[in-house]
Amino acid sequence: MRVAEKCAALVAILAVLMAAFVAACSQTPLEKQLVDDAAATLGGAERIEAIETIVIMGEGRNARLGQNLTPEADLNAWRITEFERTLDVRNGRMRVQQLRTATFPFPLALVGRDTMGLDGDVAYNVNPAGVAARGSALVARERRLEMLHHPLTIVRAALQEGARISNLRTQDQLTLVDLTTPEGDTVTLGVDTGTKLPALVRSTAYHVNLGDVVMETAFLDYADAGGLRVPRHLTTKTDRWVTFDLQATSTEVNSGAGDLAAPEAVRGAAVPPIFPPADVTAEEVGAGIWRLAGTGAGPFGNWTIAFEFDDHITLFEVPENEFRSQAVIDKAKTLRPGKPVTHVIVSHHHFDHSAGLRTAVADGLTIITHRANEGFFKELASRPHTLHQDALARNPKPITIEPMDDELTLSDGSMDLRLYHVKDSIHGQTTVVVYVPRDRMLVQSDLYDPVSMQFPWADNFLANLKMRNLRVDKSVPTHGQVQTFPEVLATIKAKQTVGTN
Repeated sequence: MRVAEKCAALVAILAVLMAAFVAACSQTPLEKQLVDDAAATLGGAERIEAIETIVIMGEGRNARLGQNLTPEADLNAWRITEFERTLDVRNGRMRVQQLRTATFPFPLALVGRDTMGLDGDVAYNVNPAGVAARGSALVARERRLEMLHHPLTIVRAALQEGARISNLRTQDQLTLVDLTTPEGDTVTLGVDTGTKLPALVRSTAYHVNLGDVVMETAFLDYADAGGLRVPRHLTTKTDRWVTFDLQATSTEVNSGAGDLAAPEAVRGAAVPPIFPPADVTAEEVGAGIWRLAGTGAGPFGNWTIAFEFDDHITLFEVPENEFRSQAVIDKAKTLRPGKPVTHVIVSHHHFDHSAGLRTAVADGLTIITHRANEGFFKELASRPHTLHQDALARNPKPITIEPMDDELTLSDGSMDLRLYHVKDSIHGQTTVVVYVPRDRMLVQSDLYDPVSMQFPWADNFLANLKMRNLRVDKSVPTHGQVQTFPEVLATIKAKQTVGTN
């Protein structure tokens, strides 16, 4: 072959290679192609990028995580009859308003209206009196992520300049990618491999009892909304628990959102800590028995009771959060210098009463509780807490549980306690109360609370006292004030008992 022919052949080969190289370089990455396909299926990238506001209205159910009858039982839920989520996506603002009614026996207001907002990095709640209060930075982060739990907002965010899409993988009938926003928040988008429609969004959040949790919103029953496709059914799970179920009656795009700016007083307020500080005081309610109260427990109260034995102190409840529980434990250690705090009785599994469980474990306390709580409490002690490192994450220790069944006696020369399982409770079937025979004192949580608006389980409270043949002179609840038993009966009689709705 002549030199000229060889050169021509070489040029042809180089041209083919160059064309292949250019084609390879111009090929859309699979992660971006997934987003582009989802955008096209929803109504087109141009329409999605032009979205300024979204208003979602509907009705549904909002479950009470950690407030079921037993750790394994279905969650109690509020019925939501008016729901509106307004999103100003261009300005990073959101407002959620809902009217909800209890569908379960409840001692406080059975009907409530909630207003929650976000304005950039400012999260806030508005109480029924119209007073707004700023939330922590952690709450602001979680609400920022909540704004992305909708097909239009997640795909719009993925189309924005500066968004990073990575980690393409498959799971069942879904193709998943991770989206990191320019603000640094990361969520997971799942797209149905058949329909190309967004099927779910996942993000992480922090829960005081559960630690790191996965929030997953599933999108079902798509319909047209002004040329865009939107889901009419949205279901949110917190890990394995369904905590929110919404039937969207309408979704309006670019219809206006009104003024969603945070109130000036809120914007100017200092960012509160994740948990408020606790200043615990000790009030002696019997010989060697103290009620640990003070600031930080809230108007409804969530007290701890300390019992002095010959060589140690036992607590009843470590409530609310790690900081209050740690303050309670530290205060109890000062009651009788030289006597260590060794045990805590956790009355039941409800989250406001078991929120300090991990703090107690980190401090080396043995947990006394009903046997039905044992497996769940071990799970709580083993869960990761990385978004916020609590006491047990910083100081890992194994949990030690002394489970009880129907009765348990804790007694020595200084103190005699009788623990009883509450039968047939319609509030919490793992509940344990403490009776002090010497003082005819009843120490309990949620069996009777003098601050309640009504007493849906008053009959059960009195029936358990009768069944156990307990004569009570003094009632020491962990919610509300200490009373004589005649005062207890008078309080119950004065307030109408209201059942379920």
